[in-house]
Amino acid sequence: MKQLNIKDVTQYVEANISVFHEKRIRSLDNLKLNKILKRKNPYLFKAKHTMTSEQIIKGIVDAHISSNEETIFGDWLEGLAIFINEKVYDGRKSGIPNIDLEFDKDGVRYIITIKSGPNWGNSSQIAKMVSDFKTAKKTLRTSNSQLNITAINGCCYGVDNNFDKGDYFKYCGQKFWSFISGNENLYIDLIEPLGHNARERNEEFLKSYTQMINKFTRQFSNDYCNDNGEINWEKLVQFNSGMAKIK
Repeated sequence: MKQLNIKDVTQYVEANISVFHEKRIRSLDNLKLNKILKRKNPYLFKAKHTMTSEQIIKGIVDAHISSNEETIFGDWLEGLAIFINEKVYDGRKSGIPNIDLEFDKDGVRYIITIKSGPNWGNSSQIAKMVSDFKTAKKTLRTSNSQLNITAINGCCYGVDNNFDKGDYFKYCGQKFWSFISGNENLYIDLIEPLGHNARERNEEFLKSYTQMINKFTRQFSNDYCNDNGEINWEKLVQFNSGMAKIK
Protein backbone atom coordinates (compact mmCIF):
# COMPACT_ATOMS: atom_id res chain seq x y z
CA MET A 1 0.00 0.00 0.00
CA LYS A 2 1.21 3.48 -0.93
CA GLN A 3 0.11 6.76 0.63
CA LEU A 4 -2.41 8.67 -1.46
CA ASN A 5 -1.24 12.13 -2.49
CA ILE A 6 -4.34 14.32 -2.64
CA LYS A 7 -2.53 16.57 -5.15
CA ASP A 8 -2.58 13.67 -7.62
CA VAL A 9 -6.34 13.42 -7.17
CA THR A 10 -6.80 17.17 -7.64
CA GLN A 11 -4.71 17.16 -10.82
CA TYR A 12 -6.67 14.20 -12.21
CA VAL A 13 -10.01 15.86 -11.48
CA GLU A 14 -8.98 19.20 -12.98
CA ALA A 15 -7.63 17.47 -16.09
CA ASN A 16 -10.68 15.25 -16.61
CA ILE A 17 -13.79 16.93 -15.18
CA SER A 18 -14.31 18.65 -18.54
CA VAL A 19 -15.24 15.23 -19.97
CA PHE A 20 -18.32 15.15 -17.73
CA HIS A 21 -19.39 18.67 -18.72
CA GLU A 22 -18.85 18.00 -22.41
CA LYS A 23 -20.91 14.81 -22.30
CA ARG A 24 -23.85 16.46 -20.52
CA ILE A 25 -23.93 19.28 -23.09
CA ARG A 26 -23.59 16.80 -25.97
CA SER A 27 -26.44 14.72 -24.57
CA LEU A 28 -28.66 17.79 -24.49
CA ASP A 29 -27.71 18.82 -28.02
CA ASN A 30 -28.57 15.34 -29.31
CA LEU A 31 -32.10 15.30 -27.88
CA LYS A 32 -35.04 14.88 -30.27
CA LEU A 33 -38.48 16.03 -29.10
CA ASN A 34 -40.56 13.22 -30.59
CA LYS A 35 -38.13 10.61 -29.30
CA ILE A 36 -38.52 11.69 -25.68
CA LEU A 37 -42.27 12.31 -26.07
CA LYS A 38 -42.60 8.63 -27.01
CA ARG A 39 -41.05 7.66 -23.67
CA LYS A 40 -43.26 9.85 -21.46
CA ASN A 41 -46.74 9.25 -20.05
CA PRO A 42 -49.22 11.73 -21.64
CA TYR A 43 -51.94 10.70 -19.19
CA LEU A 44 -49.75 11.92 -16.33
CA PHE A 45 -49.43 15.35 -17.94
CA LYS A 46 -53.22 15.59 -18.16
CA ALA A 47 -53.77 14.27 -14.63
CA LYS A 48 -51.40 16.97 -13.29
CA HIS A 49 -53.45 19.63 -15.13
CA THR A 50 -50.54 20.62 -17.35
CA MET A 51 -51.78 23.56 -19.40
CA THR A 52 -48.87 24.93 -21.44
CA SER A 53 -46.35 23.64 -23.94
CA GLU A 54 -43.48 24.97 -21.82
CA GLN A 55 -44.68 23.05 -18.74
CA ILE A 56 -44.61 19.78 -20.68
CA ILE A 57 -41.27 20.54 -22.31
CA LYS A 58 -39.55 21.53 -19.07
CA GLY A 59 -40.96 18.44 -17.37
CA ILE A 60 -39.64 15.97 -19.95
CA VAL A 61 -36.31 17.72 -20.55
CA ASP A 62 -35.59 18.13 -16.81
CA ALA A 63 -36.42 14.46 -16.17
CA HIS A 64 -34.08 13.43 -18.99
CA ILE A 65 -31.29 15.63 -17.66
CA SER A 66 -31.63 14.32 -14.10
CA SER A 67 -31.48 10.68 -15.18
CA ASN A 68 -28.78 11.18 -17.78
CA GLU A 69 -26.47 13.25 -15.58
CA GLU A 70 -26.56 10.59 -12.88
CA THR A 71 -25.39 8.02 -15.43
CA ILE A 72 -22.72 10.25 -16.98
CA PHE A 73 -21.31 11.35 -13.65
CA GLY A 74 -21.44 7.81 -12.28
CA ASP A 75 -19.28 6.65 -15.17
CA TRP A 76 -16.89 9.53 -14.55
CA LEU A 77 -16.60 8.70 -10.84
CA GLU A 78 -15.83 5.10 -11.75
CA GLY A 79 -12.78 6.32 -13.65
CA LEU A 80 -11.72 8.46 -10.69
CA ALA A 81 -12.07 5.52 -8.30
CA ILE A 82 -9.91 3.30 -10.53
CA PHE A 83 -7.28 6.05 -10.80
CA ILE A 84 -7.14 6.46 -7.00
CA ASN A 85 -6.99 2.74 -6.33
CA GLU A 86 -4.18 2.32 -8.88
CA LYS A 87 -2.15 4.96 -7.01
CA VAL A 88 -2.54 3.19 -3.66
CA TYR A 89 -2.97 -0.54 -4.34
CA ASP A 90 -1.89 -0.89 -7.99
CA GLY A 91 -5.50 -1.63 -8.84
CA ARG A 92 -6.71 -1.87 -12.41
CA LYS A 93 -9.76 -1.76 -14.61
CA SER A 94 -10.93 -5.37 -14.69
CA GLY A 95 -10.91 -7.28 -17.94
CA ILE A 96 -13.79 -9.43 -16.71
CA PRO A 97 -17.22 -8.41 -18.06
CA ASN A 98 -19.31 -6.28 -15.66
CA ILE A 99 -16.49 -6.02 -13.09
CA ASP A 100 -15.13 -2.48 -12.86
CA LEU A 101 -12.10 -2.75 -10.58
CA GLU A 102 -9.69 -5.43 -9.33
CA PHE A 103 -6.99 -5.11 -6.72
CA ASP A 104 -5.11 -7.17 -4.16
CA LYS A 105 -4.87 -6.33 -0.46
CA ASP A 106 -3.66 -8.49 2.45
CA GLY A 107 -3.87 -11.69 0.43
CA VAL A 108 -7.36 -11.03 -0.91
CA ARG A 109 -8.33 -10.32 -4.53
CA TYR A 110 -11.16 -7.78 -4.50
CA ILE A 111 -13.53 -7.57 -7.45
CA ILE A 112 -15.68 -4.46 -7.45
CA THR A 113 -18.73 -3.24 -9.30
CA ILE A 114 -19.08 0.53 -8.91
CA LYS A 115 -22.45 2.32 -8.79
CA SER A 116 -23.34 5.93 -8.10
CA GLY A 117 -25.55 5.55 -5.02
CA PRO A 118 -26.94 2.81 -2.79
CA ASN A 119 -30.44 2.60 -4.33
CA TRP A 120 -29.34 1.77 -7.84
CA GLY A 121 -31.21 -1.37 -8.85
CA ASN A 122 -34.23 -3.63 -8.49
CA SER A 123 -34.13 -7.26 -7.38
CA SER A 124 -33.44 -8.64 -10.86
CA GLN A 125 -30.57 -6.18 -11.44
CA ILE A 126 -29.03 -7.10 -8.11
CA ALA A 127 -29.43 -10.80 -8.93
CA LYS A 128 -27.61 -10.14 -12.21
CA MET A 129 -24.75 -8.48 -10.30
CA VAL A 130 -24.49 -11.48 -7.95
CA SER A 131 -24.38 -13.79 -10.98
CA ASP A 132 -21.64 -11.64 -12.52
CA PHE A 133 -19.62 -11.89 -9.30
CA LYS A 134 -19.92 -15.69 -9.32
CA THR A 135 -18.85 -15.86 -12.97
CA ALA A 136 -15.88 -13.58 -12.25
CA LYS A 137 -14.76 -15.77 -9.35
CA LYS A 138 -14.87 -18.87 -11.57
CA THR A 139 -12.87 -17.06 -14.24
CA LEU A 140 -10.18 -15.94 -11.80
CA ARG A 141 -9.90 -19.36 -10.16
CA THR A 142 -9.30 -21.02 -13.52
CA SER A 143 -5.66 -19.95 -13.27
CA ASN A 144 -5.42 -20.04 -9.44
CA SER A 145 -7.86 -22.32 -7.66
CA GLN A 146 -6.64 -21.18 -4.23
CA LEU A 147 -7.27 -17.48 -4.86
CA ASN A 148 -9.12 -15.78 -2.01
CA ILE A 149 -11.71 -13.53 -3.70
CA THR A 150 -14.14 -11.04 -2.16
CA ALA A 151 -16.84 -9.26 -4.16
CA ILE A 152 -17.75 -5.66 -3.40
CA ASN A 153 -20.58 -3.44 -4.59
CA GLY A 154 -19.07 0.01 -4.19
CA CYS A 155 -21.33 3.09 -4.17
CA CYS A 156 -19.85 6.55 -4.58
CA TYR A 157 -22.29 8.28 -2.23
CA GLY A 158 -24.85 7.46 0.44
CA VAL A 159 -24.92 5.05 3.38
CA ASP A 160 -25.82 1.39 3.82
CA ASN A 161 -24.78 0.08 7.21
CA ASN A 162 -25.75 -3.49 6.29
CA PHE A 163 -22.35 -4.27 4.77
CA ASP A 164 -22.59 -8.04 4.49
CA LYS A 165 -25.08 -9.07 1.79
CA GLY A 166 -24.09 -12.73 1.85
CA ASP A 167 -22.70 -13.15 -1.67
CA TYR A 168 -20.95 -9.77 -1.57
CA PHE A 169 -20.25 -6.72 0.58
CA LYS A 170 -21.75 -3.31 -0.04
CA TYR A 171 -19.66 -0.24 0.78
CA CYS A 172 -21.14 3.23 0.29
CA GLY A 173 -19.93 6.80 0.57
CA GLN A 174 -17.12 7.28 3.06
CA LYS A 175 -16.62 3.55 3.53
CA PHE A 176 -16.20 2.95 -0.20
CA TRP A 177 -13.70 5.79 -0.79
CA SER A 178 -11.78 4.83 2.35
CA PHE A 179 -11.70 1.17 1.30
CA ILE A 180 -10.18 1.83 -2.13
CA SER A 181 -7.77 4.57 -0.97
CA GLY A 182 -6.87 3.96 2.68
CA ASN A 183 -7.90 7.60 3.36
CA GLU A 184 -10.93 8.05 5.62
CA ASN A 185 -11.33 11.72 4.69
CA LEU A 186 -11.15 11.27 0.93
CA TYR A 187 -14.92 11.45 0.51
CA ILE A 188 -14.75 15.04 1.81
CA ASP A 189 -11.47 15.95 0.12
CA LEU A 190 -13.04 15.21 -3.29
CA ILE A 191 -15.60 18.02 -3.03
CA GLU A 192 -13.29 20.98 -3.63
CA PRO A 193 -11.55 19.81 -6.84
CA LEU A 194 -14.87 18.69 -8.34
CA GLY A 195 -15.88 22.35 -8.48
CA HIS A 196 -13.05 23.17 -10.90
CA ASN A 197 -14.44 25.58 -13.54
CA ALA A 198 -17.95 24.45 -12.56
CA ARG A 199 -19.52 27.91 -12.87
CA GLU A 200 -18.10 28.53 -16.35
CA ARG A 201 -19.08 25.09 -17.63
CA ASN A 202 -22.54 25.37 -16.14
CA GLU A 203 -23.08 28.66 -17.96
CA GLU A 204 -22.33 26.83 -21.22
CA PHE A 205 -24.82 24.14 -20.25
CA LEU A 206 -27.53 26.67 -19.32
CA LYS A 207 -27.15 28.33 -22.72
CA SER A 208 -27.75 25.00 -24.47
CA TYR A 209 -30.59 24.19 -22.05
CA THR A 210 -32.41 27.49 -22.66
CA GLN A 211 -32.09 27.11 -26.42
CA MET A 212 -33.43 23.56 -26.19
CA ILE A 213 -36.45 24.60 -24.08
CA ASN A 214 -37.32 27.41 -26.51
CA LYS A 215 -36.87 25.20 -29.60
CA PHE A 216 -38.88 22.29 -28.22
CA THR A 217 -41.64 24.55 -26.89
CA ARG A 218 -42.08 26.08 -30.34
CA GLN A 219 -42.04 22.66 -31.99
CA PHE A 220 -44.51 21.19 -29.50
CA SER A 221 -46.88 24.14 -29.95
CA ASN A 222 -46.76 23.75 -33.72
CA ASP A 223 -47.30 19.99 -33.67
CA TYR A 224 -49.59 19.37 -30.69
CA CYS A 225 -51.57 22.55 -30.06
CA ASN A 226 -54.74 23.84 -31.71
CA ASP A 227 -54.85 27.21 -33.45
CA ASN A 228 -56.18 28.81 -30.23
CA GLY A 229 -53.06 27.60 -28.33
CA GLU A 230 -54.82 24.82 -26.38
CA ILE A 231 -53.01 21.47 -26.18
CA ASN A 232 -54.54 18.89 -28.51
CA TRP A 233 -54.50 15.97 -26.09
CA GLU A 234 -56.06 13.56 -28.56
CA LYS A 235 -53.30 14.17 -31.10
CA LEU A 236 -50.60 13.88 -28.43
CA VAL A 237 -51.98 10.58 -27.07
CA GLN A 238 -52.38 9.19 -30.58
CA PHE A 239 -48.73 9.98 -31.33
CA ASN A 240 -47.54 8.49 -28.04
CA SER A 241 -49.71 5.40 -27.77
CA GLY A 242 -51.58 4.76 -31.02
CA MET A 243 -50.98 1.52 -32.91
CA ALA A 244 -48.76 1.84 -35.93
CA LYS A 245 -50.78 1.56 -39.11
CA ILE A 246 -49.97 -1.54 -41.14
CA LYS A 247 -49.36 -0.73 -44.79
